[in-house]
Amino acid sequence: MRIVVRDLIGFDDAITAEDGQKVYDLIYPELSAGKPVQLDFAGIEAFASPFFNAAIGQLLRDLEPDDLNRLLKVENIRPVGDQTIRLVIKNAYRYFRDPGYRKALDEVLETMSEGA
Repeated sequence: MRIVVRDLIGFDDAITAEDGQKVYDLIYPELSAGKPVQLDFAGIEAFASPFFNAAIGQLLRDLEPDDLNRLLKVENIRPVGDQTIRLVIKNAYRYFRDPGYRKALDEVLETMSEGA
């Protein structure tokens, strides 16, 4: 499966969690079935971690990093986008694999949301 992200989200910015969820909803069934997926970021100019957290980070809840690296191919992405994906994957892996880290982060986020 090959997805042109710009065609899917309709923008040249991959920023929102809602747009990331659109990507996740398409790729998760394929990846969880062991099928390869290509994400083409041609034409995408701006990137933000909420997009990648939703699109890719949550994949690590159910997939091993080695499987994700083997099955998910990213192409035509600007260096800042590639760097953001790598950071999101690193953080998501830790979040889903380290219960102490997850609990601490969830508590911080809850406290921050109460103060907003």
